[in-house]
Amino acid sequence: MKHLAPGLVARSVLEKFSAVQMIDVHVPTTDQRELTLTRYKQPELELKLLLERRQFALPPQPPPKITAPQATSAIPA
Repeated sequence: MKHLAPGLVARSVLEKFSAVQMIDVHVPTTDQRELTLTRYKQPELELKLLLERRQFALPPQPPPKITAPQATSAIPA
C-alpha cells in the first residue's frame, strides 16, 4: 500500500476497511412472510479509491431471502 497511498499506515487502512458494515433489513409482507435483505454499506470515497487502486472489488450484494413464519408446535400437556 505504500506505493499506492504513501501517507497511510497499515492501521489507517484497516480503520478505513472497518467502516464497511453489513446490515440485515427485515421487511414483513402482507402474507405473513418476511423478506430479508442483507446489504453492505457503500464505502466512503477514500476507501473506494483504495479499492480501485488495488483493483479490489466488494462482492455483489447477496440476493434477498424470503421466509415463512415459524410454525409453533402444539404439544398437548
